[in-house]
Order: sequence, then C-alpha cells, then structure tokens
Amino acid sequence: MAFFRSLGGKGTRALSGDKMGLCKIEGVITDAREVTDFLRELKDDESVKGVVLRIDSPGGAVAPSQELYQAVKALAKVKPVVVSMGSAAASGGYYAAAPATLIMANSGSITGSIGVRAEYVNLQGLMDKLGLRTDLMATGKFKAAGSPTVPLTPEQRAYLMALIMDLHRQFVADVAEARKMPLEEVEKLADGRAFTGRQAQEFGLVDKLGGLEAASATLREMAKLSDKAGVLEGPEKKIPLLPRLMGATLQAVGQAIAETSQGALTQPDLLLQYRQ
Repeated sequence: MAFFRSLGGKGTRALSGDKMGLCKIEGVITDAREVTDFLRELKDDESVKGVVLRIDSPGGAVAPSQELYQAVKALAKVKPVVVSMGSAAASGGYYAAAPATLIMANSGSITGSIGVRAEYVNLQGLMDKLGLRTDLMATGKFKAAGSPTVPLTPEQRAYLMALIMDLHRQFVADVAEARKMPLEEVEKLADGRAFTGRQAQEFGLVDKLGGLEAASATLREMAKLSDKAGVLEGPEKKIPLLPRLMGATLQAVGQAIAETSQGALTQPDLLLQYRQ
C-alpha cells in the first residue's frame, strides 16, 4: 500500500482522495532525473490537484536546470504549481522556478543571478616551477580549449565565450517566455546579479512574499483543496548504504565532495553552470 506524508508531520496515512504534491529541489543541481520523474508522477496522478515546488538551491549545471524548467512547464500546463523559495533559488534554481503558475519567496530569499559562468584551472605556472611539461594532442584547434596545462588562445577564448553567451540567451529567453516579460526587461536583470525576495518581487521575477506554509495555503486555494487534504511528498532521497551505516557526518562530507567536484559538461576542466 502506498503512503503519503503530511506537512503537519503527523506520520503516514494511506493514499486516498484529492491531495497536493510537494516536490523539493535541494542543493546544487547536477542531475535532474529524480525530480523530473517525480514531477511526471505528480502530473499523471489525477488525485493530485496541484503542486508546491520547494526550491532551496544556488543553481548548478546547465542541462539539468533546463530539464527541470521543461518538467515544471509541462506540469503547470495541467495543474497549478506554486514555487516556495527557501534560503536560495538562484540561477539554475530560478530557471526551474520560472514556468510555475505562481512564484513565492521569503523577503530574505536569494534569487535571480540569471547568467552563466565557466571556470577552468590553469596549472602551467605550477608545472613550470616543477619542471613538468605536457604535450597535448587534439583533433582540432578547439578540442583542447579549457585544458589546465595550456593557456587559452584568443580564438579558443572567443569560441568558449560564444558558447557561454548562447547558453545565456537561452536562459534569458526562457525566463522572459515563462514570466511573460519583455525580453529587453529580462536582459536588464540578467547581468548575474542576485536579488532578495523583496527585490525580485519589485522586478517581476517573484509574484508574492511568503514561506512554505503560505505557499501551501495559496496552492490549496487555487486547487480548491480542503485543509484536510493530504500531501504527496518527494522525491525520496536515495542515501547510499555506507553513509547510512556511518552516520550523518560521513554523509555531509560526501555531499561536500560531490558538490565541489562536479564534472565537466562540454570540455575537460571547463565547468558551465547556471549557478550563483
């Protein structure tokens, strides 16, 4: 028998009757699959009349952020989706929020940060001091762009900047479409600046101020759900066996390592992110 968890923390009850969904996007966005699968479940479940999307994320990798955007957009076409921003819903986190029916933030939530960044480490100076050199072979002049052992040529820098700007234009265009804002207006805000929830509301990136409880009440009103309607919450966190056995400290260390060692998306040692 399936169960759901209520927001009131009163344990589990058997799934029955109309309910609301509560989907969480937490931490750095590196893989959207678990969240998009759960959003699809909520979309297809006719007993779920609306969804609160709780976002507490500084952003993350480009493609997963776009996948979240598409999943939220598809869900909002068939039932109301209310975003509740926690401490942060910035960059890729805001990308995921943009197509929701209504966006709510705490006045002190950090959001916006619309932009793209790329980083790579240049180790040439260190290698020179150590007396090391690298012979880099590649099939084309752009294939090795971003190598940590070879400086970027002007051509490579222009090539990578063109990638970044194209991703940035995609981000801006999607936000403008989702928020029904003029493209030029979003472009003015899309210089990488982060905003408080209150500032974001003034600029039209957020609709209302309020926390999770207010967002849940707003969703229930939009979906015509009673206060007694249950909550289907997910996605379920899949914690590896070792952290479960060794306790929360090891789990926290593993999470920190995962967040600081995200893999390259397009080139070795080049990280393209929608991230604060």
